[in-house]
Amino acid sequence: MSTWPRDPSPIRPTRSRLPHQPRRPQRQRRPQHPRHTAAYVTLAGADWLASASPFPRSVHALWASDPAAPVVLPCGTAFDVISVPALFGRRLADRLWSDGPGSGPVAAQRGRILLFAAVGTAQRLPALLDWEEWRAMVPQPLCHGKGDAVTVPPLFPVDLFDSPEADTKPGPPSRWLVAPDLRRPWLPGPEVLLWGCIRAARTGLSAPADTPATSQHALAPS
Repeated sequence: MSTWPRDPSPIRPTRSRLPHQPRRPQRQRRPQHPRHTAAYVTLAGADWLASASPFPRSVHALWASDPAAPVVLPCGTAFDVISVPALFGRRLADRLWSDGPGSGPVAAQRGRILLFAAVGTAQRLPALLDWEEWRAMVPQPLCHGKGDAVTVPPLFPVDLFDSPEADTKPGPPSRWLVAPDLRRPWLPGPEVLLWGCIRAARTGLSAPADTPATSQHALAPS
């Protein structure tokens, strides 16, 4: 795709070292899942999404002709998708990033949040939620696994291409909140999402009445 935009993620400057300065030993750090900062899907992320289809070349051909087109992809091969209401979904993603290991790709679509999860999560998560005392406080998720399919947002925001159809499409736009930017992204499993759901439910119970409106933009891309 020759028209692929450049990733706007800032590059952290490196500090130059003089020849006579000794090199400092690097500290051992615990492995962490890096937070995705891409504003739109990268080439590597598109490869990962297309790998969910039995015909990845056809998916790439469609995106090459129209990168702003949404695509229907099957679940259960490269990823499962957990769909929750928008407000709860933003709380859930916030808790995963602030207190947990982070999340995989996350999308906003027609009043719901789509969390891309490890294969098998759609089958196990409902059973885990039924065992928890917080089940009544967690909105019923829609779990899409093997045999299901979801419509993923366009690779890039429609306004990047100044499309005349951007203002004529019905309903709220679908977009990536955490865009796929790796060929093999880390994806949360059922236990991680259960942990996040319980903490998001607790956050909703303890938050003042006027905070949900401001928390809706916590994950909006800058």
